[in-house]
Amino acid sequence: MYSQDFIFILLFVVLGLALPMATLAMIGPLLRPKHPTKEKLKTYESGLDPVGDARVRYNVRYYLFALMFLAFDVETVFLYPWAVEYHNLGLYGFTEMLIFLVLLAIGLVYAWRKKVLEWK
Repeated sequence: MYSQDFIFILLFVVLGLALPMATLAMIGPLLRPKHPTKEKLKTYESGLDPVGDARVRYNVRYYLFALMFLAFDVETVFLYPWAVEYHNLGLYGFTEMLIFLVLLAIGLVYAWRKKVLEWK
């Protein structure tokens, strides 16, 4: 009885992997256009001809600012479901979210002191 269940799971996994790979490998080349020209192979940069080297050094503050944005974006993703289920979580859920928010506040204060949030 159990071996039949595993056969169905194995079949599902194999088909789940094989069908997208077959679609990309066999059907994709038949459907997409194959007319490369010099203009189409040129690097695209907002509709303008590219200027300068593509490997430009950016200030590390831009990356830190992006990481701060990501951290607070993740906070929002966790905060919304917590707010929806707040009445079911009780004091334990409140404490956990308070710890989470305190850790994020510490990160914000650290970034503020390092002047990551200032644009120059």
